Amino acid sequence: MSIERTLSIIKPDATRRNLTGLINAKFEDAGLKIIGQKRLQLTRTMAEKFYEIHKDRPFYNDLVDFMISGPVVVQVLEGENAVKSNRAVMGSTNPDEANEGTIRKEFAESIEANSVHGSDSLENANIEISFFFANIELVA
Repeated sequence: MSIERTLSIIKPDATRRNLTGLINAKFEDAGLKIIGQKRLQLTRTMAEKFYEIHKDRPFYNDLVDFMISGPVVVQVLEGENAVKSNRAVMGSTNPDEANEGTIRKEFAESIEANSVHGSDSLENANIEISFFFANIELVA
Protein backbone atom coordinates (compact mmCIF):
# COMPACT_ATOMS: atom_id res chain seq x y z
CA MET A 1 0.00 0.00 0.00
CA SER A 2 1.20 3.49 -0.74
CA ILE A 3 0.31 6.88 0.71
CA GLU A 4 -1.18 9.03 -2.05
CA ARG A 5 -2.85 12.37 -2.45
CA THR A 6 -5.96 13.07 -4.48
CA LEU A 7 -8.15 16.06 -5.23
CA SER A 8 -11.71 16.25 -4.02
CA ILE A 9 -14.25 18.91 -4.91
CA ILE A 10 -17.50 19.30 -3.03
CA LYS A 11 -19.74 20.67 -5.76
CA PRO A 12 -22.27 23.55 -5.68
CA ASP A 13 -25.30 21.30 -5.12
CA ALA A 14 -23.74 20.02 -1.89
CA THR A 15 -22.37 23.33 -0.61
CA ARG A 16 -25.79 24.91 -1.23
CA ARG A 17 -27.30 22.30 1.12
CA ASN A 18 -24.55 22.66 3.76
CA LEU A 19 -23.36 19.06 3.33
CA THR A 20 -19.62 19.77 3.55
CA GLY A 21 -19.25 18.38 7.07
CA LEU A 22 -21.28 15.23 6.37
CA ILE A 23 -19.32 14.56 3.19
CA ASN A 24 -15.97 15.15 4.87
CA ALA A 25 -16.95 12.79 7.69
CA LYS A 26 -17.32 10.04 5.08
CA PHE A 27 -13.80 10.72 3.76
CA GLU A 28 -12.34 10.73 7.25
CA ASP A 29 -14.26 7.60 8.28
CA ALA A 30 -12.67 5.87 5.27
CA GLY A 31 -9.19 6.76 6.56
CA LEU A 32 -8.56 9.75 4.31
CA LYS A 33 -7.02 12.83 5.89
CA ILE A 34 -7.88 16.33 4.66
CA ILE A 35 -4.50 18.06 4.29
CA GLY A 36 -5.60 21.13 2.32
CA GLN A 37 -8.97 22.78 1.93
CA LYS A 38 -10.52 26.00 0.65
CA ARG A 39 -13.95 27.24 -0.26
CA LEU A 40 -14.09 29.31 -3.42
CA GLN A 41 -16.25 30.49 -6.25
CA LEU A 42 -14.91 29.20 -9.57
CA THR A 43 -14.84 31.68 -12.42
CA ARG A 44 -15.90 30.54 -15.86
CA THR A 45 -12.26 30.67 -16.98
CA MET A 46 -11.16 28.48 -14.05
CA ALA A 47 -13.93 25.92 -14.65
CA GLU A 48 -13.26 25.81 -18.40
CA LYS A 49 -9.54 25.26 -17.79
CA PHE A 50 -10.06 22.65 -15.07
CA TYR A 51 -12.53 20.61 -17.16
CA GLU A 52 -10.69 21.22 -20.45
CA ILE A 53 -10.23 17.45 -20.86
CA HIS A 54 -14.01 17.27 -21.49
CA LYS A 55 -14.26 20.24 -23.88
CA ASP A 56 -15.28 18.11 -26.86
CA ARG A 57 -17.99 16.25 -24.97
CA PRO A 58 -21.64 17.32 -25.24
CA PHE A 59 -21.97 17.92 -21.47
CA TYR A 60 -18.97 20.29 -21.20
CA ASN A 61 -20.87 23.61 -21.28
CA ASP A 62 -23.50 22.39 -18.82
CA LEU A 63 -20.74 21.10 -16.52
CA VAL A 64 -18.95 24.46 -16.58
CA ASP A 65 -22.24 26.31 -15.96
CA PHE A 66 -23.02 24.04 -13.02
CA MET A 67 -19.57 24.33 -11.46
CA ILE A 68 -19.77 28.14 -11.45
CA SER A 69 -23.35 28.20 -10.12
CA GLY A 70 -22.24 28.39 -6.49
CA PRO A 71 -19.28 27.93 -4.18
CA VAL A 72 -17.24 24.73 -4.12
CA VAL A 73 -14.88 23.26 -1.54
CA VAL A 74 -11.63 22.06 -3.08
CA GLN A 75 -9.50 19.84 -0.93
CA VAL A 76 -6.62 17.42 -0.94
CA LEU A 77 -7.13 14.04 0.64
CA GLU A 78 -4.21 11.88 1.73
CA GLY A 79 -4.13 8.23 2.66
CA GLU A 80 -3.37 4.72 1.53
CA ASN A 81 -4.38 4.38 -2.10
CA ALA A 82 -6.18 7.72 -1.79
CA VAL A 83 -7.36 7.87 -5.41
CA LYS A 84 -9.06 4.48 -5.25
CA SER A 85 -10.34 5.04 -1.70
CA ASN A 86 -11.84 8.39 -2.60
CA ARG A 87 -13.57 6.97 -5.65
CA ALA A 88 -15.03 4.14 -3.57
CA VAL A 89 -16.36 6.61 -0.98
CA MET A 90 -17.84 8.84 -3.71
CA GLY A 91 -19.65 6.02 -5.51
CA SER A 92 -20.66 5.75 -9.15
CA THR A 93 -21.08 8.97 -11.16
CA ASN A 94 -24.74 8.05 -11.63
CA PRO A 95 -26.26 8.09 -8.14
CA ASP A 96 -28.87 5.52 -9.22
CA GLU A 97 -26.00 3.07 -9.79
CA ALA A 98 -24.00 4.04 -6.69
CA ASN A 99 -23.62 1.64 -3.78
CA GLU A 100 -25.50 2.25 -0.54
CA GLY A 101 -23.57 4.39 1.90
CA THR A 102 -21.58 6.27 -0.76
CA ILE A 103 -21.66 10.04 -1.01
CA ARG A 104 -23.41 10.08 -4.37
CA LYS A 105 -26.04 7.55 -3.29
CA GLU A 106 -26.84 9.57 -0.18
CA PHE A 107 -26.44 13.17 -1.34
CA ALA A 108 -26.47 13.53 -5.15
CA GLU A 109 -29.45 15.25 -6.71
CA SER A 110 -28.79 13.89 -10.20
CA ILE A 111 -26.06 12.51 -12.46
CA GLU A 112 -25.00 16.11 -13.14
CA ALA A 113 -25.45 17.45 -9.59
CA ASN A 114 -23.70 14.50 -8.00
CA SER A 115 -22.16 16.41 -5.06
CA VAL A 116 -18.48 15.53 -5.49
CA HIS A 117 -15.59 15.31 -7.93
CA GLY A 118 -12.54 13.14 -7.38
CA SER A 119 -9.40 12.55 -9.39
CA ASP A 120 -9.58 9.43 -11.55
CA SER A 121 -5.87 8.56 -11.48
CA LEU A 122 -2.73 9.42 -9.55
CA GLU A 123 -1.39 11.30 -12.58
CA ASN A 124 -4.56 13.42 -12.84
CA ALA A 125 -4.60 13.90 -9.06
CA ASN A 126 -1.19 15.54 -9.23
CA ILE A 127 -2.30 17.82 -12.06
CA GLU A 128 -5.58 18.70 -10.36
CA ILE A 129 -3.99 19.34 -6.96
CA SER A 130 -1.47 21.73 -8.49
CA PHE A 131 -4.32 23.57 -10.25
CA PHE A 132 -5.74 24.67 -6.89
CA PHE A 133 -2.96 24.35 -4.32
CA ALA A 134 0.64 25.38 -3.73
CA ASN A 135 2.74 22.86 -1.78
CA ILE A 136 2.91 25.24 1.18
CA GLU A 137 -0.89 24.95 1.55
CA LEU A 138 -0.77 21.18 2.10
CA VAL A 139 -0.20 20.25 5.72
CA ALA A 140 -0.19 16.58 6.66
